[in-house]
Amino acid sequence: MASTLQAGEAAAPPRKRYRRRPDTPVVAVRLDLETEGFSYRKWGAVQHCKAGDWIVNNDGDTYTVDAASFAATYRQLGPGTYVKTTPVWAHQADSAGVVGTKEGATHHAQGDYIVSNHEDGSDAYAMGADKFERLYEADE
Repeated sequence: MASTLQAGEAAAPPRKRYRRRPDTPVVAVRLDLETEGFSYRKWGAVQHCKAGDWIVNNDGDTYTVDAASFAATYRQLGPGTYVKTTPVWAHQADSAGVVGTKEGATHHAQGDYIVSNHEDGSDAYAMGADKFERLYEADE
């Protein structure tokens, strides 16, 4: 979800390409149930998931990932264990804000990373700087 610049706002810095470190898998379970899905509160906003989405534990942080996004970006290593195999594009936020996601929205602080699964900035989310720098490396 692209944001609209208001008078006096600067454009976001250019995104750089990163790759998840191969030794940082996630644990994930597909929500393969007859369900309307559910809503939960995380990252300062209400998140939504639906049947077929994935419940992911990423380094102790649990959340849901849209089924299509998960299928396009992760590969199974073993039972319940997956690794992100596609690059992401990211930049550090110069101020606090909100990023619209497929599941809802993520509030972020200045210095957090705004991360996208696509070079055009779509399928975005935010991640704290310490965590991002621990899980990702430049992919030039």
